[in-house]
Amino acid sequence: MLSLALAAALTLSDPTATPVQVDSPLAPLHGTLLTPEGGTRAAAVIIAGSGPTDRDGNSPLGVSAGSYRLLAEGLAEHGVATVRYDKRGAGESVAALGNEADLRFEHMVDDALAFAAEARARTGQDCVWLIGHSEGTGIAQMAAARSPEGICGMVLLAGMGRRPRAILEEQLGAQLPEPLKTQTFDALARLEAGELVADTPPALAALLRPSVQPFLIGLLALDPAALISAYEGPVFIGQGATDIQTTVEDARALKAARPDATLVIWEGVNHLLKVAPAERAANIATYSNPRLPLADGVVEDVAGFILSPR
Repeated sequence: MLSLALAAALTLSDPTATPVQVDSPLAPLHGTLLTPEGGTRAAAVIIAGSGPTDRDGNSPLGVSAGSYRLLAEGLAEHGVATVRYDKRGAGESVAALGNEADLRFEHMVDDALAFAAEARARTGQDCVWLIGHSEGTGIAQMAAARSPEGICGMVLLAGMGRRPRAILEEQLGAQLPEPLKTQTFDALARLEAGELVADTPPALAALLRPSVQPFLIGLLALDPAALISAYEGPVFIGQGATDIQTTVEDARALKAARPDATLVIWEGVNHLLKVAPAERAANIATYSNPRLPLADGVVEDVAGFILSPR
């Protein structure tokens, strides 16, 4: 059997990019199928994290690192075809969002499963892998739980291992003064319980505005440990040690819930899967640097897991 390194060397370097789209209630969702020139050995769907994120992993909210494009290109070098797509409200899928107040977390799961079906049809593979990043790990887990047929397994990168409310409180806690901190944590607790909150702090309208609360209720209902524990397929958990959004604690929580999962901690790697120090300002500077490659080992570890004999 060819080693992964030899197989990669035999794969031609220029993959083929093909536009793909799937239907959604308001307008089509658009993405890109990247097919290895040397033949497809496996196929995957890359599922984006939070916010208006496009197929390359970029967002008008200050992210232009191109991490998903780099991941797709790297996987193609190993013979893994990928579909990556613009979320509702992002890139060419702007018209698919509609009224923000009508958006639900479950719609993100619908979209991931639709692109998974499209990836299977386009590549001829019996099953496809779900590669979730950040919030996308929750989408991947819900998609695999809802429709396990046709899913090879999951790759969870920089993912949520604890309930989303705990992660949000950790991210916000050090930045919010009182009484804003207490007000925000109270609002998150009420949303987690399924209750809409009318008296949210104006200073946090970007996170807690009324129109986004129905989506947040679905997100906050996630229990990543319970989902991964119930899933029976193969799972890879990848986490950067200098991630300032999710942490090694999240990765270890997922591993604890699913002991047979493969866990890899990348030292000196941040949330966007790039080399970065722990210091916040320098870490965030990588978010707007598309010229910075993915950290060594990220593509190789993901491809190696996907292509491992089972």
